[in-house]
Amino acid sequence: METLTFAQALENIGRMRSEIVQALWETFIMVGLSTTFATLFGTLLGVLLFVTASEQLHYNRPLNLVLDNLVNLMRAFPFVILMIAMIPATRAIVGSTIGPVAASLVLSVSGLFYFARLVEQNLREVPRGVIEAATSMGATPLAIIRKVLLNEARAGMVSSITVLAIGLLSYSAAAGMIGGGGLGDLAIRYGYYRYQTETIVFIVALLVVLVVLIQSLGTFIARKLDKR
Repeated sequence: METLTFAQALENIGRMRSEIVQALWETFIMVGLSTTFATLFGTLLGVLLFVTASEQLHYNRPLNLVLDNLVNLMRAFPFVILMIAMIPATRAIVGSTIGPVAASLVLSVSGLFYFARLVEQNLREVPRGVIEAATSMGATPLAIIRKVLLNEARAGMVSSITVLAIGLLSYSAAAGMIGGGGLGDLAIRYGYYRYQTETIVFIVALLVVLVVLIQSLGTFIARKLDKR
């Protein structure tokens, strides 16, 4: 097999410019949608986990036990198996089992349970004295959650969203193997099936750049919000 020169590799990548842009856009759709929904529903679940725990605002042992075990179970589910198991639900909700929007549903479900645990941990780091002070001043539980807990934990929450987005970016590449599209699909079609090693190297480099950008942005925002 003839050795590919650097110039030839760049030329091959250049010919794929439109497909790379399309794959990048599909990856943005998957990561953007799934991060948004996982953050919203994961925050709700994480808050429920925290407030129903022992010595918290609404201690409810049976509910907390159910939620805690549910989160543990879903976090243990391998992502590819979850995608296959959710095919009927994905078809019913989205109308299709392929494409970035369909993959976003599975990514959201996978991410929200992971993020819920991160939210719970962030809320546990809020000083108990702050919660007790708000309670003694007559604040309602909902006000304490909104104006005390989530406000005090906001820097940690941003860091958790950053970790979530990076995790979902890696999962989106795996989703490409079974019809999700995006950079993972491009790597499989060209890098694996057509033995274009330069394509895999380029996509890996692109994913590294995306991870660095997401992490840098998340760290910058978290530092701005950190009041310590």
